[in-house]
Amino acid sequence: MSFSSAVLAEIRQRIPDNRVFDDPVSTLAFGTDASFYRLIPRVVVRVQDEGEVVDLLALAGKHRVPVTFRAAGTSLSGQAISDSILIVLGDQWNGHEVRDSGRQIRLQPGVIGAQANAWLAPRGYKIGPDPASINACKIGGIVANNASGMCCGTAQNSYHTLAGIRLVLVDGAVVDTEDAASVSAFRNSHGELLAALKKLAINIRNNRELADRIRHKYRLKNTTGLSLNALVDFTDPLEILTHLMVGSEGTLGFVSAVTYNTVPEYPDKATALLVFRDVESCCRAASVLKAQPVAAVELLDRRSLRSVQDKPGLPEWIRGLSEDACALLVESRAPGSDVLDEHLVRIREALAGFPLEQQVDFTRDARVSGQLWAIRKGTFPAVGAVRPNGTTVIIEDVTFPIAQLAEGVTRLQQLFVKHGYNDAIIFGHALEGNLHFVFSQGFGDPAEVARYEAFMADVAQMVAVEFGGSLKAEHGTGRNMAPFVELEWGHDAWQLMWQIKRLLDPDTLLNPDVVLSEAPRIHLKNLKPLPEADPLVDKCIECGFCEPVCPSEGLTLSPRQRIVVWRDIQARRRASEDTRELEKAWQYQGLDTCAATGLCAQRCPVGINTGDLVRKLRSEKASGQAVANQLARHFSAALKATRFVLASASGVERLLGAPLLTRLSAGVRKVSGGRVAQWDPSMPQPVRFVTPVPGSADDRRPRVVYLPACVSRTMGPARGDKAQDSLMAVTRRLLEKGGYQVVFPETIDSLCCGQPFASKGYPEQAAGKKDELIGALLRASRNGVDPVYCDTSPCTLQIREAAAEAGLALFDPVKFIREHLLERLAFEPEQTPLAVHVTCSTQHLGEAEGLIDIARRCSTKVVVPEGIHCCGFAGDKGFNVPELNAHALRTLPEQTAGCAEGISTSRTCEIGLSRHSGLDYHGLVYLVDRVTSSRAAL
Repeated sequence: MSFSSAVLAEIRQRIPDNRVFDDPVSTLAFGTDASFYRLIPRVVVRVQDEGEVVDLLALAGKHRVPVTFRAAGTSLSGQAISDSILIVLGDQWNGHEVRDSGRQIRLQPGVIGAQANAWLAPRGYKIGPDPASINACKIGGIVANNASGMCCGTAQNSYHTLAGIRLVLVDGAVVDTEDAASVSAFRNSHGELLAALKKLAINIRNNRELADRIRHKYRLKNTTGLSLNALVDFTDPLEILTHLMVGSEGTLGFVSAVTYNTVPEYPDKATALLVFRDVESCCRAASVLKAQPVAAVELLDRRSLRSVQDKPGLPEWIRGLSEDACALLVESRAPGSDVLDEHLVRIREALAGFPLEQQVDFTRDARVSGQLWAIRKGTFPAVGAVRPNGTTVIIEDVTFPIAQLAEGVTRLQQLFVKHGYNDAIIFGHALEGNLHFVFSQGFGDPAEVARYEAFMADVAQMVAVEFGGSLKAEHGTGRNMAPFVELEWGHDAWQLMWQIKRLLDPDTLLNPDVVLSEAPRIHLKNLKPLPEADPLVDKCIECGFCEPVCPSEGLTLSPRQRIVVWRDIQARRRASEDTRELEKAWQYQGLDTCAATGLCAQRCPVGINTGDLVRKLRSEKASGQAVANQLARHFSAALKATRFVLASASGVERLLGAPLLTRLSAGVRKVSGGRVAQWDPSMPQPVRFVTPVPGSADDRRPRVVYLPACVSRTMGPARGDKAQDSLMAVTRRLLEKGGYQVVFPETIDSLCCGQPFASKGYPEQAAGKKDELIGALLRASRNGVDPVYCDTSPCTLQIREAAAEAGLALFDPVKFIREHLLERLAFEPEQTPLAVHVTCSTQHLGEAEGLIDIARRCSTKVVVPEGIHCCGFAGDKGFNVPELNAHALRTLPEQTAGCAEGISTSRTCEIGLSRHSGLDYHGLVYLVDRVTSSRAAL
C-alpha cells in the first residue's frame, strides 16, 4: 500500500502536530543528506521516545508503508532519505552514562560523536569510531553505518567495541542486551527468529568456502552489504542479531541505545609528513608501518597535495614536488613522553631504508601538527571549493589488500584519465588499504550520468573482482553501492543477506533499496540536483556539518536546509514556475528565523556563511532606506528614544508589578501580530547616560580608549537584577583598578559599529557608521598609539577588520583582560557555581578558551552548558522572534540548575540567557571586578 491521507491522519493521532511535517518546505529540506541523491519524504516525524518509534512501526506495518530512520543526515551513500515516512530524532535522544571510570559509555542515538568524546576526555578515553564527520554525525548513524575513521581501523569500530545494545525491531519488539529480564522475554517471544539465525550461522560454518570468504572480507575494512561476520564470529543468536544491526543502515531495525567499550586517548602525540618519490615506495612504507606503533597513517597522492598547496601555513616546498610524489601523514600516540620517544625510534628505524623527497620530521608542537593535519583534512573541501557550479562533489570509499595498495592507487589514477576525471584526488587510511577518491560530477546531462555509470562499473570490477577488495570501507553501502553487493560478495553471500533481511523485515518496510536492492540501476536514480542559487552558497555540498551549531535547526531550517530550499526556489523561478507559496513559507523559515551569526561557516568544509546569503536577501527586500538614513544621521536621538521607551516600561513595571505587565504585554504582542516585543522581567532598565568628561592632561597612567557599544549605552541591568551598576560603570571601574586612564571617543553617543544596520539589510548605512566610528577611534587613540577596548564582543567582531586596516589595536573584554589586566590584578576566586556562555562573536574572535580560563580564575565551579553554540538572540531577534531564542536555549535551565550567576560578553545575549535560565547573566567584567584587587595596592 502506498502512502495516503489516512496514514498521515493516523500519524497525527499518535504524534503532536508540532513534530509532524508534511509542508513543501520541510519535506524538501529533509529530502537531502550528504550524498548525491534526493528523495522527498511524504512526511517527516520528529520522535521523542522509543514508544513513538514502536507506534510508527506498527502503523507502517498496518499500512505496508516504508520508513527510514535519520540521525544527523551526514550519510554519504543515500541511506538517510526517504520518499515515504522519514523518522528523525528529536531532542530527547541525548542520554548518556559514563561507566567504569570511562572504560564504557552508554549512549542514545541522538548524541553527537564529538560530545561523547567530550564526556570521556577528562577520564582519558574516547569512543573507538572516529569518522571525519564526528563533530556533526550522531551515534545512531555511527552504529548504523559501522563508521570508522583515520585512527579507528577495524579493531576499534562499532562492531568490535560493542558492549551492549537496545533494539527495536520492525514488529515493535524491544530488546536490551544489558537487561536480563528483557533478554529473557525476547528469547521467549522471538525464539523462532533466534533459531533461524542460529541455523544460518551453523550452515555458514559448515560451508568452509563461504565462511573463509567472510573472514577474509572482514580482515579488510568493509561495510559493503550486511555484517555477515556476525555469523562466523558468534554462536549465541542474540549476539549474532545485535552485531548484524551494526552496519545495517536502518534496514533491520532501530538502535535505541548502545554501550561502547571505549579506547584510551593518549595525551602524548608526534606527527610527521613524509613525502616519497613515488606511489610504490610510499605504499611499501605504509605496509612496513602497519607493524609499528603508529596511530594513523594517511596517504595523499600528488594531486591531493597540489589541491591544498596554496593554503596558509603549509610548507613552500609542496609546490615543487615531483609529479610522482606521494606522501604519508604519520602520527604516533603514547601514554607518556618516554614511551613516545621509544615509538619514534622504532618508526624511524623501520623507515630508514626509504629515501624521501621531502619531510616535516616528527613534531610534538601542537601548532605544527595542526598544520600538517590541515593538509589531510583540507583535501576534500579543496575539490568541493573549485568544482564547477551545478556539479556535486563525490567521495568514494574503497579498500585494497594492503600488499596491493600501490597497484590499486595506480589503477585508480588510470581510471581517472580514462573517464576524464581530471580533478580527482586520492587520499586515505593507508594502514587499512582504505582509499578515498574525490571528484566533481554533474548529473544534469545524460552524457554525464553515462560517464559516471561507466566509471563506477570499471571501479567495481577492478576493486571487487580483480583485487578482492571492498567497494565500501566505512561510508556504508546505501543506494550508491547496493547494485554492486552481489558482484563483490558473490551470489551465495548476497542471497544470505536477503535471507537475513526477510527474517527481520519480511515486508521490506525498513529503508528499502538501501544496502540490498534488486534494481540494478538504483544508484543512478533520484540523483540530486544542485542548481546555481547564489555565488555565496553555490559551493555548498549539503554535508550537514553546519547543523549542530545552528540555533534554528529543529525550529525551522538549518543552514544546509536553507541552501537546499533557496536552490529549489531559484531553479523553479528559472523554469517560470509559480513560487509564491514556497517563498511565503521561506520568508519565516529561511529568513526571519536565521540568526545570521556565521557559526555555520566555522564548521563548513568550504567556508560558506549562510548568514551572508540571508543578509543579502534581507537587503534586497529592505524598503526602509529613508528611515535607515535618518537613524544613521541621528543615531544619538535614536538611542535617547530607546532609553525613553525602556524608562517608560520600567515605570509601568513599578506601577503595575511585573506579573500584570507581563500579561498585558503578551496581549499587546498578540494583537499587534507579533510586531511589538513582549516585555518580561528580564528586560533592561535604561542607562542614565552622561557624556564622559575628558580626563586630566597631567594623568600619567597608560591610556586605553573605551568604546562602550550602543547597547551598553542604552540597556542597563533588569530591575530585579542584584547588580544594578551599568556595564559602562563597571568596565570603567575595572580598567582604572588595573591602572589605566580611561579615554572615550568624542561624540560617543552618536557612534555605532554598523551591526544593527547590517543585520537588517542596510549595508551602505552600516559601512557609513563603521567608517565614522573608525575615524573617532583613530582620533581618540592618537592614531593607534593607545589600545581600544570595546565592551561587547559582537561590536568588536563587526569592526575588527576595519580597525586592523586602520592600525588600531582593538580588544574585546576577554583579550584585554588576558593580555593587559591579568598581571595587574590579584584574583580571589569564589566558591559559588558559575555558568559561562561563549557568544558566537567570542568564538569568531578566537577567545572561547580565554573566556573560560578567566572564568575559572574567578570561580572554582564553572559550568559551560553543552550544545548551546548560539543563544539565538541575534541582536533584536530575541525581541522580535522570541521563539528562536527560546528554542536555542531550551536545554539551558536544566544545565545551569544550581548556578548562582551567568556571564557572557554581549548585553543582548545576556537578556535572553537571563530570561530562559532564571539566572542573572552579566558581562564578564562584573565578575572580574568583584573578585579582584589591584596588585599595585597590595
